[in-house]
Amino acid sequence: MIEFESVTKTYPDGTVAVGDLSLVAPSGQITVLVGPSGCGKTTSLRMINRMIDQTSGRILVDGQDTTSVDPAVLRRGIGYVIQHAGLFPHRTIVDNIATVPLLLGWDRRKARDRAYELMERVGLDRSMAKRYPTQLSGGQQQRVGVARALAADPPVMLMDEPFSAVDPVVREQLQDEFLRLQSDLGKTIVFVTHDIDEAIKLGDQVAVLRVGGRLAQLASPRDLLKEPQDDFVADFVGRDRGYRSLGFRTGTLLLSPEPSVPLGMSGDQLRASTDAPWVLVVDDLGKPVGWVEPVKVTDVVRQESIHRGGTVAVVDGSLRAALDAALSSPSGRGVVVDADGALLGTVRPQEVVTAIAGSPTGASYGASAGPMSEPQDGP
Repeated sequence: MIEFESVTKTYPDGTVAVGDLSLVAPSGQITVLVGPSGCGKTTSLRMINRMIDQTSGRILVDGQDTTSVDPAVLRRGIGYVIQHAGLFPHRTIVDNIATVPLLLGWDRRKARDRAYELMERVGLDRSMAKRYPTQLSGGQQQRVGVARALAADPPVMLMDEPFSAVDPVVREQLQDEFLRLQSDLGKTIVFVTHDIDEAIKLGDQVAVLRVGGRLAQLASPRDLLKEPQDDFVADFVGRDRGYRSLGFRTGTLLLSPEPSVPLGMSGDQLRASTDAPWVLVVDDLGKPVGWVEPVKVTDVVRQESIHRGGTVAVVDGSLRAALDAALSSPSGRGVVVDADGALLGTVRPQEVVTAIAGSPTGASYGASAGPMSEPQDGP
C-alpha cells in the first residue's frame, strides 16, 4: 500500500507542483493519476521513489516512510516504467531486463534466466534476446521496459505514461497485455496518464488532479463516470461519459441467429442461397471473418472481398462493446461471439438500447437465445 499524507511539493521559485495531496493506493490494485498538463501527476509519481523529494507531508510504502530509506535502496525495490521505455541503448535486450537483478547481487545466470522468463511473459520471442533496443519497434521496446521493471519481482510498480508513444493499435494491445499480467501478478501500481479512456480502462481507482496537484476526486472508474464530484471533473472526464459508462453496464441481449457462409463459396452459390445485401463470412472454426456483399462477388468469396469494418462483441461483455459492434457493422447487425471467438449471433442497435434502458448498473449479463428470428436486412 502507498499512502500520501498531506504531501506538498513547492519549488524555489514558489511554484506549487503538488498541493496537500492525500490518497491511498491499495495493495494489489492499479491507481491511475490523471489530469491536465501541470497538475503534478509525474511529480507525485516521482516522489514515491524519491526521484523528487517532497517539501512537506509523508509518503509511506507498506507503512514505511520513504524518507527513512536510502533512495538507491528504495528504487531497487520499486519497478519503474517510462515513455519510450528508457532502455540502455548499448545493452542487449536480455541485459537490459537483467539490470536490476544484477544490481541486487544476483549471479549472472540467474538474472539472465529471469530475463528470458519475463520476455516470454510479456510476449517477446527469445530470439530477440541478443538484439539492441534500436532493432525493436516502439511497442516491443515498451514490453522490454515492463519486463525490466518486473525483473526483481518488486511489490510496487510506477508507470509514467508508458504507452503514450506508440500508435493506437499497439497501445491497445499493450494495455490488454498489461491487464493480463496484473491479473496474474497482483502488483501495487501507480500509473500516470493524460488519457481518460486509458485511466478508465486500466484503473481500479482513478485520482483526478487539478492544476497545482490538488486532488479533485478519487473514485472507481464506474463511480467517476456516474457521479463526477464537480464541473471540473465532469468536463475532464468528457461530455460523452454516459457512453463510456456503458463499459461498466451489463444487460441481457436478445441475439438473432445469423446465416453465414464460408470462405471460398462461389458467387453463384452465394446469390442462390440469399438475397440479403450483406452476408457474414466465417472461417473453418466458425469464427467471423467479416461481411461480404453478394452482388459484388464475381468469382468466389475471397479475403480481399470481405469488409472488416465492424467490431466484434464478446458474450458476457459490456453493453458499450455490443453497441459499438452494432453501430460499426456495415450490415447494421453487431456480431457477438463466445469466449473462444465462435459466432453466437447478431444484435441490432435498437436492441442494445432496449437492454440499456432496462438494465441498471451491475445487472447480470447474458445473451438470450431467443426469441430466435431471421434477421431483417439493413440497419
